[in-house]
Amino acid sequence: MQSEQERSSALAAWNARVEKRESCIAIIGMGYVGLPLALLFSEAGFRVTGFDIDEKKVSTLNAGGSYIQRIEPKEIAAAQALGFRATTNMSEVSECDAVLICVPTPLTGDHEPDMSYVQGTVDALAPHTRSGQLIVLESTTYPGTTNELVVPTLERLGPAGTRVQRNGEGAGSLMVAFSPEREDPGNTTTPRRQVPKVVGGVSADAGQAAAALYRTIFNRTVVVSSPEAAEMTKLLENIYRCVNIALVNELKQLCLAMGIDIWEVIDAAATKPFGFQAFYPGPGIGGHCIPVDPFYLSWRARQFNQPTKFIELAGEVNEAMPAFVVETTRRALVREGKTLSGARVLLLGVAYKRDIDDLRESPALTVFNLLRKAGADVSYNDPYFPEVGVGRKYTLKLQSTPLERVPEFDCVVLATDHSEYDIPALVAASKLFIDTRNATKGVAAANVVRC
Repeated sequence: MQSEQERSSALAAWNARVEKRESCIAIIGMGYVGLPLALLFSEAGFRVTGFDIDEKKVSTLNAGGSYIQRIEPKEIAAAQALGFRATTNMSEVSECDAVLICVPTPLTGDHEPDMSYVQGTVDALAPHTRSGQLIVLESTTYPGTTNELVVPTLERLGPAGTRVQRNGEGAGSLMVAFSPEREDPGNTTTPRRQVPKVVGGVSADAGQAAAALYRTIFNRTVVVSSPEAAEMTKLLENIYRCVNIALVNELKQLCLAMGIDIWEVIDAAATKPFGFQAFYPGPGIGGHCIPVDPFYLSWRARQFNQPTKFIELAGEVNEAMPAFVVETTRRALVREGKTLSGARVLLLGVAYKRDIDDLRESPALTVFNLLRKAGADVSYNDPYFPEVGVGRKYTLKLQSTPLERVPEFDCVVLATDHSEYDIPALVAASKLFIDTRNATKGVAAANVVRC
Protein backbone atom coordinates (compact mmCIF):
# COMPACT_ATOMS: atom_id res chain seq x y z
CA MET A 1 0.00 0.00 0.00
CA GLN A 2 1.36 3.40 -0.95
CA SER A 3 1.80 6.10 1.63
CA GLU A 4 -0.12 9.34 1.23
CA GLN A 5 3.12 11.04 0.19
CA GLU A 6 3.84 8.40 -2.46
CA ARG A 7 0.34 8.66 -3.87
CA SER A 8 0.52 12.42 -3.94
CA SER A 9 3.86 12.26 -5.71
CA ALA A 10 2.54 9.80 -8.30
CA LEU A 11 -0.47 12.01 -9.03
CA ALA A 12 1.76 15.07 -9.32
CA ALA A 13 3.96 13.21 -11.81
CA TRP A 14 0.89 12.24 -13.84
CA ASN A 15 -0.35 15.81 -13.90
CA ALA A 16 3.08 17.07 -14.95
CA ARG A 17 3.19 14.70 -17.92
CA VAL A 18 -0.28 15.81 -18.95
CA GLU A 19 0.62 19.49 -18.67
CA LYS A 20 3.74 18.95 -20.78
CA ARG A 21 1.70 16.97 -23.34
CA GLU A 22 4.00 13.99 -22.86
CA SER A 23 1.10 11.58 -22.35
CA CYS A 24 -0.09 9.35 -25.17
CA ILE A 25 -3.86 8.99 -25.48
CA ALA A 26 -5.65 5.89 -26.78
CA ILE A 27 -9.28 6.24 -27.78
CA ILE A 28 -11.20 3.06 -28.47
CA GLY A 29 -14.14 3.51 -30.82
CA MET A 30 -13.79 5.93 -33.72
CA GLY A 31 -17.47 6.84 -34.01
CA TYR A 32 -19.53 9.95 -33.33
CA VAL A 33 -18.01 10.28 -29.84
CA GLY A 34 -14.51 8.87 -30.13
CA LEU A 35 -13.35 10.59 -33.29
CA PRO A 36 -14.26 14.16 -32.22
CA LEU A 37 -12.60 13.44 -28.87
CA ALA A 38 -9.46 12.24 -30.62
CA LEU A 39 -9.31 15.43 -32.67
CA LEU A 40 -9.67 17.61 -29.56
CA PHE A 41 -6.79 15.87 -27.80
CA SER A 42 -4.67 15.99 -30.93
CA GLU A 43 -5.34 19.69 -31.34
CA ALA A 44 -4.28 20.17 -27.70
CA GLY A 45 -0.88 18.69 -28.49
CA PHE A 46 -1.21 15.07 -27.41
CA ARG A 47 -0.10 12.04 -29.41
CA VAL A 48 -3.35 10.20 -30.08
CA THR A 49 -4.01 6.71 -31.38
CA GLY A 50 -7.52 5.72 -32.42
CA PHE A 51 -8.66 2.12 -32.14
CA ASP A 52 -11.58 0.47 -33.92
CA ILE A 53 -12.53 -3.03 -35.00
CA ASP A 54 -13.90 -1.64 -38.27
CA GLU A 55 -11.03 -1.93 -40.74
CA LYS A 56 -12.81 0.36 -43.20
CA LYS A 57 -12.93 3.19 -40.65
CA VAL A 58 -9.29 2.69 -39.77
CA SER A 59 -8.15 2.71 -43.39
CA THR A 60 -10.29 5.78 -44.15
CA LEU A 61 -8.75 7.70 -41.26
CA ASN A 62 -5.20 6.68 -42.11
CA ALA A 63 -5.83 7.81 -45.68
CA GLY A 64 -6.85 11.24 -44.37
CA GLY A 65 -10.56 10.74 -45.02
CA SER A 66 -13.67 11.20 -42.88
CA TYR A 67 -16.91 9.23 -42.68
CA ILE A 68 -18.71 11.72 -40.39
CA GLN A 69 -20.32 14.62 -42.22
CA ARG A 70 -19.50 17.33 -39.69
CA ILE A 71 -15.81 16.35 -39.60
CA GLU A 72 -13.93 17.47 -42.68
CA PRO A 73 -10.94 15.57 -44.11
CA LYS A 74 -8.73 18.60 -43.44
CA GLU A 75 -9.34 18.08 -39.70
CA ILE A 76 -8.11 14.49 -40.01
CA ALA A 77 -5.08 15.67 -41.97
CA ALA A 78 -4.28 18.29 -39.33
CA ALA A 79 -4.44 15.64 -36.60
CA GLN A 80 -2.21 13.31 -38.63
CA ALA A 81 0.39 16.05 -38.91
CA LEU A 82 0.42 16.06 -35.09
CA GLY A 83 0.84 12.29 -34.84
CA PHE A 84 -2.71 10.93 -34.96
CA ARG A 85 -3.17 7.49 -36.46
CA ALA A 86 -5.72 4.69 -36.29
CA THR A 87 -5.29 0.96 -35.82
CA THR A 88 -7.16 -2.27 -35.17
CA ASN A 89 -4.27 -3.68 -33.11
CA MET A 90 -5.35 -3.54 -29.46
CA SER A 91 -1.90 -4.52 -28.21
CA GLU A 92 -0.76 -0.97 -28.96
CA VAL A 93 -2.70 0.38 -25.97
CA SER A 94 0.25 -0.69 -23.82
CA GLU A 95 2.16 2.25 -25.31
CA CYS A 96 -0.45 4.77 -24.12
CA ASP A 97 -0.85 6.49 -20.76
CA ALA A 98 -4.62 6.99 -20.93
CA VAL A 99 -7.21 4.74 -22.57
CA LEU A 100 -10.66 6.20 -23.23
CA ILE A 101 -13.45 3.79 -24.17
CA CYS A 102 -16.13 5.19 -26.49
CA VAL A 103 -18.07 2.19 -27.78
CA PRO A 104 -21.83 1.67 -28.31
CA THR A 105 -24.19 0.63 -25.51
CA PRO A 106 -27.46 -0.21 -27.31
CA LEU A 107 -30.51 -2.11 -26.12
CA THR A 108 -31.30 -5.75 -26.72
CA GLY A 109 -34.57 -6.73 -28.36
CA ASP A 110 -36.04 -7.04 -24.86
CA HIS A 111 -35.11 -3.44 -23.95
CA GLU A 112 -32.28 -4.52 -21.68
CA PRO A 113 -28.70 -3.18 -21.74
CA ASP A 114 -26.51 -4.71 -24.41
CA MET A 115 -23.08 -4.55 -22.81
CA SER A 116 -21.37 -6.74 -25.40
CA TYR A 117 -19.40 -3.87 -26.92
CA VAL A 118 -18.09 -2.67 -23.57
CA GLN A 119 -17.38 -6.18 -22.34
CA GLY A 120 -15.66 -7.17 -25.57
CA THR A 121 -13.55 -4.01 -25.52
CA VAL A 122 -12.42 -4.46 -21.92
CA ASP A 123 -11.74 -8.16 -22.55
CA ALA A 124 -9.47 -7.24 -25.47
CA LEU A 125 -7.89 -4.29 -23.66
CA ALA A 126 -7.10 -5.90 -20.30
CA PRO A 127 -4.13 -8.12 -21.32
CA HIS A 128 -2.33 -5.07 -22.72
CA THR A 129 -2.72 -2.72 -19.76
CA ARG A 130 0.24 -1.65 -17.64
CA SER A 131 0.89 -0.07 -14.28
CA GLY A 132 0.08 3.62 -14.03
CA GLN A 133 -2.41 3.78 -16.87
CA LEU A 134 -5.69 5.66 -16.64
CA ILE A 135 -8.71 3.79 -18.07
CA VAL A 136 -11.87 5.85 -18.60
CA LEU A 137 -15.24 4.56 -19.79
CA GLU A 138 -17.25 7.21 -21.66
CA SER A 139 -20.05 5.02 -23.03
CA THR A 140 -23.50 5.82 -21.62
CA THR A 141 -24.51 3.05 -19.26
CA TYR A 142 -26.27 2.10 -16.03
CA PRO A 143 -24.87 3.02 -12.59
CA GLY A 144 -22.47 0.33 -11.46
CA THR A 145 -20.98 -0.60 -14.84
CA THR A 146 -17.51 0.76 -14.12
CA ASN A 147 -17.13 -0.90 -10.73
CA GLU A 148 -19.00 -4.10 -11.52
CA LEU A 149 -17.92 -4.82 -15.11
CA VAL A 150 -14.84 -2.80 -16.05
CA VAL A 151 -12.84 -3.10 -12.82
CA PRO A 152 -13.25 -6.88 -12.30
CA THR A 153 -12.45 -7.60 -15.96
CA LEU A 154 -9.28 -5.52 -15.87
CA GLU A 155 -8.11 -7.32 -12.72
CA ARG A 156 -9.12 -10.77 -13.98
CA LEU A 157 -7.68 -10.57 -17.49
CA GLY A 158 -4.87 -8.06 -16.99
CA PRO A 159 -1.20 -9.00 -16.60
CA ALA A 160 -0.35 -10.92 -13.44
CA GLY A 161 -0.71 -8.73 -10.39
CA THR A 162 -2.95 -6.13 -12.03
CA ARG A 163 -4.87 -4.15 -9.46
CA VAL A 164 -7.22 -1.23 -9.91
CA GLN A 165 -6.47 1.63 -7.56
CA ARG A 166 -9.01 2.15 -4.82
CA ASN A 167 -8.96 4.77 -2.10
CA GLY A 168 -6.09 4.00 0.26
CA GLU A 169 -4.41 1.68 -2.24
CA GLY A 170 -2.50 2.10 -5.44
CA ALA A 171 0.97 0.59 -5.63
CA GLY A 172 1.44 -0.54 -9.24
CA SER A 173 -2.23 0.04 -9.95
CA LEU A 174 -4.44 1.06 -12.83
CA MET A 175 -6.52 4.19 -12.34
CA VAL A 176 -10.13 3.79 -13.53
CA ALA A 177 -12.87 6.39 -13.96
CA PHE A 178 -16.14 7.08 -15.72
CA SER A 179 -16.75 10.29 -17.66
CA PRO A 180 -19.96 10.46 -19.71
CA GLU A 181 -19.78 11.76 -23.25
CA ARG A 182 -21.88 14.86 -23.91
CA GLU A 183 -21.82 15.02 -27.70
CA ASP A 184 -24.67 16.90 -29.39
CA PRO A 185 -24.55 16.16 -33.14
CA GLY A 186 -25.69 19.09 -35.22
CA ASN A 187 -25.03 21.66 -32.48
CA THR A 188 -23.06 24.44 -34.14
CA THR A 189 -23.58 27.07 -31.44
CA THR A 190 -21.86 25.48 -28.42
CA PRO A 191 -18.16 24.66 -28.92
CA ARG A 192 -17.25 21.25 -27.52
CA ARG A 193 -14.72 22.85 -25.20
CA GLN A 194 -17.48 24.78 -23.44
CA VAL A 195 -19.40 21.66 -22.42
CA PRO A 196 -18.35 20.83 -18.81
CA LYS A 197 -16.85 17.35 -18.39
CA VAL A 198 -18.15 15.24 -15.51
CA VAL A 199 -15.70 12.74 -13.99
CA GLY A 200 -16.06 10.09 -11.28
CA GLY A 201 -13.08 7.95 -10.27
CA VAL A 202 -12.93 4.55 -8.59
CA SER A 203 -10.35 6.30 -6.38
CA ALA A 204 -9.98 9.97 -5.62
CA ASP A 205 -6.65 9.99 -7.45
CA ALA A 206 -8.23 8.42 -10.54
CA GLY A 207 -10.87 11.13 -10.55
CA GLN A 208 -8.26 13.84 -10.21
CA ALA A 209 -6.04 12.28 -12.90
CA ALA A 210 -8.96 12.08 -15.32
CA ALA A 211 -9.96 15.65 -14.52
CA ALA A 212 -6.40 16.85 -15.19
CA LEU A 213 -6.45 15.12 -18.56
CA TYR A 214 -9.86 16.43 -19.64
CA ARG A 215 -9.03 19.91 -18.36
CA THR A 216 -6.63 20.23 -21.28
CA ILE A 217 -9.50 20.13 -23.78
CA PHE A 218 -12.56 21.26 -21.80
CA ASN A 219 -12.94 24.63 -20.12
CA ARG A 220 -14.43 23.07 -17.00
CA THR A 221 -14.34 19.67 -15.31
CA VAL A 222 -16.78 18.56 -12.61
CA VAL A 223 -15.46 15.85 -10.32
CA VAL A 224 -18.11 13.79 -8.54
CA SER A 225 -17.66 11.28 -5.74
CA SER A 226 -17.81 8.03 -7.68
CA PRO A 227 -18.28 6.40 -11.10
CA GLU A 228 -21.86 5.62 -10.09
CA ALA A 229 -22.61 9.31 -9.54
CA ALA A 230 -21.13 10.15 -12.95
CA GLU A 231 -23.07 7.31 -14.60
CA MET A 232 -26.31 8.48 -13.02
CA THR A 233 -25.60 12.08 -14.04
CA LYS A 234 -25.64 11.09 -17.70
CA LEU A 235 -28.88 9.15 -17.30
CA LEU A 236 -30.57 12.03 -15.49
CA GLU A 237 -29.62 14.48 -18.24
CA ASN A 238 -31.20 12.37 -20.95
CA ILE A 239 -34.15 10.98 -19.01
CA TYR A 240 -35.07 14.57 -18.15
CA ARG A 241 -35.33 15.25 -21.86
CA CYS A 242 -37.09 11.97 -22.59
CA VAL A 243 -39.81 12.60 -20.00
CA ASN A 244 -40.47 16.14 -21.19
CA ILE A 245 -40.53 15.12 -24.85
CA ALA A 246 -43.00 12.38 -23.96
CA LEU A 247 -45.16 14.96 -22.23
CA VAL A 248 -45.39 17.20 -25.31
CA ASN A 249 -45.84 14.19 -27.60
CA GLU A 250 -48.85 13.12 -25.53
CA LEU A 251 -50.17 16.68 -25.40
CA LYS A 252 -49.74 16.96 -29.18
CA GLN A 253 -52.16 14.09 -29.71
CA LEU A 254 -54.65 15.62 -27.30
CA CYS A 255 -54.35 19.04 -28.93
CA LEU A 256 -54.91 17.58 -32.38
CA ALA A 257 -58.10 15.93 -31.14
CA MET A 258 -59.22 19.24 -29.62
CA GLY A 259 -58.33 21.36 -32.64
CA ILE A 260 -55.54 23.22 -30.80
CA ASP A 261 -52.12 23.98 -32.28
CA ILE A 262 -49.62 22.48 -29.81
CA TRP A 263 -46.76 24.47 -31.35
CA GLU A 264 -48.61 27.72 -30.70
CA VAL A 265 -49.22 26.61 -27.13
CA ILE A 266 -45.54 25.77 -26.55
CA ASP A 267 -44.39 29.08 -28.01
CA ALA A 268 -46.81 30.94 -25.75
CA ALA A 269 -45.77 28.98 -22.65
CA ALA A 270 -42.11 29.64 -23.47
CA THR A 271 -42.66 33.36 -22.94
CA LYS A 272 -42.78 32.69 -19.19
CA PRO A 273 -39.38 33.81 -17.86
CA PHE A 274 -39.23 31.17 -15.13
CA GLY A 275 -40.36 27.63 -14.37
CA PHE A 276 -40.75 26.47 -17.98
CA GLN A 277 -38.40 25.05 -20.60
CA ALA A 278 -39.70 24.40 -24.09
CA PHE A 279 -39.59 20.87 -25.51
CA TYR A 280 -41.05 19.99 -28.88
CA PRO A 281 -42.99 16.99 -30.21
CA GLY A 282 -42.05 14.91 -33.21
CA PRO A 283 -42.34 11.47 -34.81
CA GLY A 284 -40.43 9.87 -31.94
CA ILE A 285 -36.98 10.23 -30.44
CA GLY A 286 -33.63 9.18 -31.83
CA GLY A 287 -29.92 9.25 -31.22
CA HIS A 288 -27.93 6.91 -29.05
CA CYS A 289 -28.91 8.30 -25.65
CA ILE A 290 -32.47 9.56 -25.18
CA PRO A 291 -34.30 6.49 -26.57
CA VAL A 292 -31.97 4.14 -24.68
CA ASP A 293 -31.21 5.67 -21.29
CA PRO A 294 -34.65 5.29 -19.67
CA PHE A 295 -34.53 1.54 -20.27
CA TYR A 296 -30.99 1.28 -18.90
CA LEU A 297 -32.08 2.89 -15.65
CA SER A 298 -35.38 1.03 -15.36
CA TRP A 299 -33.50 -2.27 -15.90
CA ARG A 300 -31.06 -1.33 -13.16
CA ALA A 301 -33.85 -0.19 -10.86
CA ARG A 302 -35.53 -3.60 -11.08
CA GLN A 303 -32.39 -5.13 -9.59
CA PHE A 304 -33.01 -2.98 -6.52
CA ASN A 305 -36.77 -3.73 -6.51
CA GLN A 306 -37.48 -0.07 -7.20
CA PRO A 307 -40.32 0.84 -9.60
CA THR A 308 -39.69 3.49 -12.26
CA LYS A 309 -43.20 3.79 -13.67
CA PHE A 310 -42.84 7.42 -14.68
CA ILE A 311 -39.64 6.80 -16.63
CA GLU A 312 -40.94 3.64 -18.29
CA LEU A 313 -44.17 5.38 -19.32
CA ALA A 314 -42.19 8.19 -20.96
CA GLY A 315 -40.21 5.65 -22.97
CA GLU A 316 -43.43 3.93 -24.05
CA VAL A 317 -45.08 7.20 -25.13
CA ASN A 318 -42.09 8.17 -27.28
CA GLU A 319 -41.78 4.70 -28.77
CA ALA A 320 -45.44 4.85 -29.83
CA MET A 321 -45.05 8.05 -31.85
CA PRO A 322 -43.97 6.42 -35.14
CA ALA A 323 -47.17 4.34 -35.09
CA PHE A 324 -49.14 7.55 -34.51
CA VAL A 325 -47.51 9.08 -37.60
CA VAL A 326 -48.42 6.04 -39.69
CA GLU A 327 -52.01 6.02 -38.45
CA THR A 328 -52.32 9.74 -39.23
CA THR A 329 -50.99 9.05 -42.72
CA ARG A 330 -53.47 6.20 -43.21
CA ARG A 331 -56.43 8.38 -42.20
CA ALA A 332 -55.28 11.25 -44.40
CA LEU A 333 -55.07 8.94 -47.40
CA VAL A 334 -58.53 7.53 -46.68
CA ARG A 335 -59.93 11.06 -46.75
CA GLU A 336 -58.40 11.36 -50.21
CA GLY A 337 -60.13 8.16 -51.32
CA LYS A 338 -56.95 6.05 -51.13
CA THR A 339 -55.62 3.28 -48.92
CA LEU A 340 -52.24 3.05 -47.26
CA SER A 341 -51.76 -0.43 -48.66
CA GLY A 342 -50.48 0.08 -52.17
CA ALA A 343 -49.93 3.82 -51.74
CA ARG A 344 -46.66 5.33 -52.91
CA VAL A 345 -45.13 7.17 -49.95
CA LEU A 346 -41.99 9.30 -49.89
CA LEU A 347 -40.34 9.74 -46.48
CA LEU A 348 -38.36 12.97 -46.19
CA GLY A 349 -35.38 12.59 -43.87
CA VAL A 350 -34.11 9.41 -42.23
CA ALA A 351 -31.52 10.95 -39.87
CA TYR A 352 -32.71 11.14 -36.28
CA LYS A 353 -32.58 14.94 -36.30
CA ARG A 354 -32.02 17.76 -38.74
CA ASP A 355 -28.76 18.44 -40.54
CA ILE A 356 -26.78 15.42 -39.31
CA ASP A 357 -25.67 12.14 -40.87
CA ASP A 358 -26.66 9.92 -37.96
CA LEU A 359 -29.17 7.08 -38.17
CA ARG A 360 -28.84 5.76 -34.62
CA GLU A 361 -32.27 4.88 -33.22
CA SER A 362 -33.89 7.18 -35.78
CA PRO A 363 -37.70 7.22 -35.47
CA ALA A 364 -37.85 7.82 -39.23
CA LEU A 365 -36.57 4.29 -39.79
CA THR A 366 -39.34 2.93 -37.60
CA VAL A 367 -41.89 4.99 -39.54
CA PHE A 368 -40.42 3.61 -42.77
CA ASN A 369 -40.69 0.01 -41.58
CA LEU A 370 -44.24 0.47 -40.27
CA LEU A 371 -45.38 2.03 -43.55
CA ARG A 372 -43.82 -0.82 -45.48
CA LYS A 373 -45.43 -3.37 -43.13
CA ALA A 374 -48.81 -1.73 -43.79
CA GLY A 375 -48.37 -2.42 -47.49
CA ALA A 376 -47.17 0.98 -48.70
CA ASP A 377 -44.56 1.30 -51.42
CA VAL A 378 -42.04 3.44 -49.50
CA SER A 379 -39.09 5.47 -50.77
CA TYR A 380 -36.98 8.05 -48.97
CA ASN A 381 -35.00 11.21 -49.54
CA ASP A 382 -32.20 12.48 -47.33
CA PRO A 383 -29.40 14.81 -48.45
CA TYR A 384 -27.07 13.22 -45.89
CA PHE A 385 -27.70 9.63 -46.99
CA PRO A 386 -27.39 8.97 -50.75
CA GLU A 387 -28.07 5.34 -49.86
CA VAL A 388 -29.11 3.35 -46.82
CA GLY A 389 -28.24 -0.31 -46.62
CA VAL A 390 -28.54 -2.70 -43.70
CA GLY A 391 -28.15 -1.72 -40.05
CA ARG A 392 -28.85 -3.10 -36.60
CA LYS A 393 -32.57 -2.25 -36.82
CA TYR A 394 -33.22 -1.68 -40.50
CA THR A 395 -32.88 -3.27 -43.91
CA LEU A 396 -33.59 -0.67 -46.57
CA LYS A 397 -31.08 -1.31 -49.38
CA LEU A 398 -32.35 1.81 -51.14
CA GLN A 399 -30.98 4.95 -52.73
CA SER A 400 -32.26 8.43 -51.97
CA THR A 401 -35.06 9.47 -54.32
CA PRO A 402 -34.56 12.83 -56.08
CA LEU A 403 -36.95 15.51 -54.88
CA GLU A 404 -37.95 16.18 -58.49
CA ARG A 405 -40.02 13.00 -58.24
CA VAL A 406 -42.21 14.26 -55.37
CA PRO A 407 -45.29 14.70 -57.65
CA GLU A 408 -45.21 10.96 -58.42
CA PHE A 409 -46.08 10.00 -54.83
CA ASP A 410 -49.50 9.69 -53.24
CA CYS A 411 -48.14 11.07 -50.00
CA VAL A 412 -45.03 12.75 -48.63
CA VAL A 413 -44.17 12.33 -44.93
CA LEU A 414 -41.71 14.80 -43.44
CA ALA A 415 -39.89 12.92 -40.67
CA THR A 416 -36.71 15.01 -40.41
CA ASP A 417 -36.78 18.71 -41.25
CA HIS A 418 -33.34 19.23 -42.80
CA SER A 419 -32.65 22.89 -43.49
CA GLU A 420 -31.92 22.04 -47.13
CA TYR A 421 -35.58 21.25 -47.72
CA ASP A 422 -37.58 24.01 -49.40
CA ILE A 423 -40.79 23.27 -47.53
CA PRO A 424 -43.19 25.57 -49.45
CA ALA A 425 -41.94 24.13 -52.76
CA LEU A 426 -42.26 20.56 -51.51
CA VAL A 427 -45.78 21.20 -50.23
CA ALA A 428 -46.76 22.71 -53.59
CA ALA A 429 -45.40 19.68 -55.45
CA SER A 430 -47.07 17.12 -53.16
CA LYS A 431 -50.51 15.56 -53.44
CA LEU A 432 -50.59 15.09 -49.67
CA PHE A 433 -47.99 16.35 -47.17
CA ILE A 434 -47.75 14.94 -43.63
CA ASP A 435 -45.77 17.28 -41.38
CA THR A 436 -44.39 15.80 -38.12
CA ARG A 437 -42.08 18.73 -37.31
CA ASN A 438 -44.20 21.89 -37.71
CA ALA A 439 -42.05 22.75 -40.71
CA THR A 440 -45.14 24.02 -42.56
CA LYS A 441 -45.85 26.73 -40.01
CA GLY A 442 -47.08 29.73 -41.99
CA VAL A 443 -47.68 27.65 -45.12
CA ALA A 444 -51.36 27.80 -46.04
CA ALA A 445 -52.16 24.70 -48.06
CA ALA A 446 -55.15 22.33 -48.09
CA ASN A 447 -52.92 19.29 -48.73
CA VAL A 448 -50.99 19.65 -45.44
CA VAL A 449 -51.75 17.44 -42.42
CA ARG A 450 -49.83 18.21 -39.24
CA CYS A 451 -49.24 15.42 -36.75
